[in-house]
Amino acid sequence: MMQTPLAERLRPRDLEEFVGQSHLLGRGKVLNTLLTQGTIPSLILWGPPGCGKTTLARIFAQRLEANFVSFSAVLSKVSELRAIIEETKENRRNGRPGTILFVDEIHRFNKAQQDAFLPHVETGLITLIGATTENPSFEIISPLLSRCKVLVLRPLDRAALETLVKRALTDRERGLGMLELSIEPEAEDILIQRSDGDGRTLFNNLEVASRLAVSARPEGKGATITLAMIEEAIQQKALRYDKAGEEHYNLISAFHKSLRGSDPDAALYWMARMLAAGEDPHYIARRIVRFASEDVGNADPHALTLAVNALKSFDFLGSPEGELALAQAAVYMATAPKSNAVYKAFGKAQADVQRFGTLPVPMHIRNAPTRLMKEIGYGKGYQYAHDYPDAITGQEYLPSELRGRIYYEPTIRGHERIIKERLDRWRKILARRRAQKTIFP
Repeated sequence: MMQTPLAERLRPRDLEEFVGQSHLLGRGKVLNTLLTQGTIPSLILWGPPGCGKTTLARIFAQRLEANFVSFSAVLSKVSELRAIIEETKENRRNGRPGTILFVDEIHRFNKAQQDAFLPHVETGLITLIGATTENPSFEIISPLLSRCKVLVLRPLDRAALETLVKRALTDRERGLGMLELSIEPEAEDILIQRSDGDGRTLFNNLEVASRLAVSARPEGKGATITLAMIEEAIQQKALRYDKAGEEHYNLISAFHKSLRGSDPDAALYWMARMLAAGEDPHYIARRIVRFASEDVGNADPHALTLAVNALKSFDFLGSPEGELALAQAAVYMATAPKSNAVYKAFGKAQADVQRFGTLPVPMHIRNAPTRLMKEIGYGKGYQYAHDYPDAITGQEYLPSELRGRIYYEPTIRGHERIIKERLDRWRKILARRRAQKTIFP
């Protein structure tokens, strides 16, 4: 078996082989347009490991027929940069191609070291492409950042990772195709889940699993990579979980009911189980947002804001850092006062819509933007609430067939106690006005 790692052997040689980052490379997107025009500015590629930062830099150099120089912030010294700069100047004097200087892990350079790039980027002597897994806003000095365009690369999605698995198993020149391997669907699913959007991790785990498969078959070819082999390769047992099956619904049900039952410990456990099994964190975040409206509601109106902010925080931080924001939100929901009054009220309103159909809007609350509409009674008799004590007019706002309907019945838990007291007071005012026959249309 070849000694060069599978991930290196299968590194894309051109854009046609590259997978992922369609938000940058798709038709009409920024990188596609720049490459079509035959020029790129200095760039900072910000993204997680294994998403293609180094590969893209090499492809840029190839497309632009530039001299590609790789420079590691971990292994290289600034003194080496001076030699590269002198060589680039010599190339320019002799009419040779320009230089794309690729700096891996550029965030590891301190601020003084980053200053060394500035004059050469500013004059256009070199096109700098820096790769970083850290937020450039915090790790790259402002003068250098202002001279580079920052592009955000995303983890590889499932479709991209599936493409990589197929390519690895079928490519007879650079991949594992000569071994004629197959992989069990469940094994492939776990392999992709555990790769967490990282193509390099996927290839590394697949390569180890392929060796296990070959060793288990005396004749060498035609072996099947099983779930057990993938588990052995990644050194982690796959938790029982099927995103489209019963266990998926069992776990999310346990999570939701633990929140509803005000048990933060159980909620954290079930959430940790789902994340460990490869559940999409966005799915969990959406369920928390739903819970904030369905089961907390106006008992704590802040719950919905916190739930939405947890989702935004996860998108900003990514995994695993952002998972803490989801945990915070889950604990908040579990310990918040509960009310499903809004949920029940909306259900009653929906039931009346189905029962009564499209009842006409009462004339006095219709919009009357034209003279004709005013003449036929649109808006006639409408009372402006702010002109009346307590901003209550006594007007009816429901169709006549539904007068007196009460959908929303707040509880006395949390903030809803205040809402209930307010509604009760308003209803007493309306009752007095009815007795005095001062009700409006």
